[in-house]
This record gives sequence, C-alpha cells and structure tokens, in this order.
Amino acid sequence: MPGSRSGWSGSRALADITLLDGGMGQELVARSGDAPTQLWATQVMIDHPGLVRSVHEDYFAAGATVATANTYAIHHDRLKKVGLDDRFVTLHTQALAEAAAARAERGKGRIAGSLGPLVASYRPETHPPHDEAVAKYAEIAGLLAPAVDFFLAETVASLAHAKAVLEGARTGGRPVWLSVTVDDEDGSRLRSGEPVEALAPIVKAGAAAVLANCSAPEAMAAALGVYKGFGLPYGAYANGFQQITKAFLNDDPTVDALHRRPEMTPARYADFALQWVDAGATIVGGCCETGPTHIAEIARRLSGAGHRIV
Repeated sequence: MPGSRSGWSGSRALADITLLDGGMGQELVARSGDAPTQLWATQVMIDHPGLVRSVHEDYFAAGATVATANTYAIHHDRLKKVGLDDRFVTLHTQALAEAAAARAERGKGRIAGSLGPLVASYRPETHPPHDEAVAKYAEIAGLLAPAVDFFLAETVASLAHAKAVLEGARTGGRPVWLSVTVDDEDGSRLRSGEPVEALAPIVKAGAAAVLANCSAPEAMAAALGVYKGFGLPYGAYANGFQQITKAFLNDDPTVDALHRRPEMTPARYADFALQWVDAGATIVGGCCETGPTHIAEIARRLSGAGHRIV
C-alpha cells in the first residue's frame, strides 16, 4: 500500500496472501501474434498501444492485487542495439501509464515497478561492474518511483546483481522486493551457482521482501526453505516453460528458444502455489508462460482454502 514502510500489506499470518500477476512478456507476444524480437515485451508495447493495459486488466480481473509494470526490459543497452535509446524515458512513462489505467479501471490494487537484469537474463557473467550497475538502477528507480507502490527487482541471478539492484533501487525511496532466479535443478543455488543462503545479509540490509522467480516450479521449495530464516515476507512466482535452453544463453536471444510446458496447466501450477503457501510463502504469482487463467485458479484455490488475498 502507498506510504507503507515495507510495501507489503498483509500480516505474517498464512491467511493473508499477496497475489501477484502472471507473466507479461510471453502474454504480450502471444496476444499480439508478432514474432518475438530482442526487445520482447517492449517491442509489443511500442507496436500495440493499449495491449499492456488490457493484460493488466485481465490479471486484476483474475484476482491479482498487484500489477507489475512492463518495465523489465527497458534498459539503455537493449534500446541502443535497435536505435531506440532516445525513447528510454517515454517508454517507462508509457508502461507506467498503462498499469495506472488498469488500476484505475479496477478501482484498487498496487503497482510494482519492475527492475529487470541489465544486459541479459540468466547470465550473471554479463552483469556490469557494481558502480555502473548501481547508477543504472538508480536512474530507473527515479523514473518509476512517483508512479509505483514498490520496486520489484526481478530475475536476480547473482549476489553481485542483488547488491547492485538493492543499492540503486533504494535511492528511489520506495520499498524493494528482491526476487532471484534459481537453478532449475537445485533451487538452493542462484543461476550463478552461489548459495541462496548467502543472500541473507544482503536482503536484511535493504529488502522489504524476498522472492524467487523465473525458474521451474519444482525448484522453488528449496529456495523458500532457505528464506524461512531470513525474517522477511517471502514468496515465489515460477515459469510455465521448459528449462532455460543453451540456445537462449547467447548474446542476442529471443523467446523462440523457450517452449511452454503443456502439462503446466492452471490447476497444476496452482498445486505448486498452494504448496508454497503451505511452506510459509505470503506472496505468490506467476512468471513466464503463466497467464490470467493461472492466476484465476490460484485465487480460487486460495479463497477456497480460507486464505485472504490482500
């Protein structure tokens, strides 16, 4: 809620669950019918004004209480590759406006300002030097702060990444929720191979909540088991596609290299989400290849189990 110290509106009780939205980028690509590009969700937002708002509205209607602004991939390095760096500010403004319009239509809800990885996702070796990364995240935080309730640092792949994004985002004066991407085979480790438990002193010094995202649902339990000892609200939002492929880990990937898991139906995904709640998670949602139907099923199951969605 706006003005809260932590940005987290529920209590530590299991009955109070913050329900995030689902994936934005893959949902936009699917709805647009366009071939994926390196700019991913940003390109769709450019080519189809209003589509981002529509996705936000559908997530709110499904039961989500947070709209994650479509700012994950709006970075100078990505825009420069396609000659659009002069639109850095206006694209952030557009993404925030579409989220705000959806919230206004709904009449309630919070907006999270997404801070995605610099250079590339899942590739900690590409993360810039600390001071450079901090400055870049601080710039984005300054643009997002007036329009968001909290920052959501997403798909954080290493300890260095965690330190930089927290330091940069905190300059924006909003609570920061830190979400890391863990190894699909071993959720107790970041994509960098570093242990999740090593995040403890980092998040305790500056995060209002800690999560895991953009990894296989099966990997989340191990990360949540570590988070229990951090003394912070925690949660997870996982992928609905198959594991990250080698084809995706190159310098100019598109999501064509990733493939949906047909067995990860809304019901199956909700099974995982309820398991996370049983493990103490108070924040759940969906990441890539999860959509409004997944969020609606989670909302239905949470309410049916007696939880309160906040």
